[in-house]
Amino acid sequence: MNFTYFGSNTWLLELGGCTILVDPWLVGDLTFGGQDWFFKGSLKDPLPIPQHIDLILLSQGLADHAHEPTLKALDPQIPVIGSKSAATIVRRLGYTQVTPLSPGDRYTLDTREGTIEIEAVPGAPVPQVENGYVLTLDGQRRVYYEPHGFFDPQVARFAPVDVLISPVVNLELPWLGPLINGSSAAPELVKLLQPKRILPTATGGEVEFSGILMGLLKAQGTIAGFEDGLKQGGSKAIVSTLNPCESCRVY
Repeated sequence: MNFTYFGSNTWLLELGGCTILVDPWLVGDLTFGGQDWFFKGSLKDPLPIPQHIDLILLSQGLADHAHEPTLKALDPQIPVIGSKSAATIVRRLGYTQVTPLSPGDRYTLDTREGTIEIEAVPGAPVPQVENGYVLTLDGQRRVYYEPHGFFDPQVARFAPVDVLISPVVNLELPWLGPLINGSSAAPELVKLLQPKRILPTATGGEVEFSGILMGLLKAQGTIAGFEDGLKQGGSKAIVSTLNPCESCRVY
């Protein structure tokens, strides 16, 4: 299993001979509803688009997960699995092989090296409940992904997992609480899922942010503090913090 991080929420997972692109933002700016004054993310340089993609996996329909400029730059013949809101977006963009999943739904993918089962689990309420995913390779190795740190305790049934991809710090708005619930949720996820490897996500990357929202958002917690908490709690999980376009091989 190989994991490449591109920044923000974007990952390339190589599992069982299958290449899965997750929540891609690789080109263009990031805005919500085109409102630059409210929030704008700009890549310092366009990121490389992987040459071969077997599947696109989308956790949410929000622009930082189903990023339309990136999706328009990709081949609409690539199969897509996504939350219902994400599926609506890619269908509108002309994608022809789209499978919407709700929490509890499963999809089985046969690859040249084995079978991958993808199960949607409850994710962030933004405001409707979006998706996290558990990917199981050949009924043995498991990867958990959820980009906002929101989860249902019933995910404990998947323990132990080999790789946990989750935020480990909070990003909060005054009076409204966390948009990203990393420092609050990650320690509990570690207890529930007993991961061997933890890959922090939503850590930014080579991005410049602007807009009113950036003046309101506050980060709580650090990756170093999270690691210290793991050691104090007796966890032997390895935390691998990746830079954009950096990879980590597990097994």
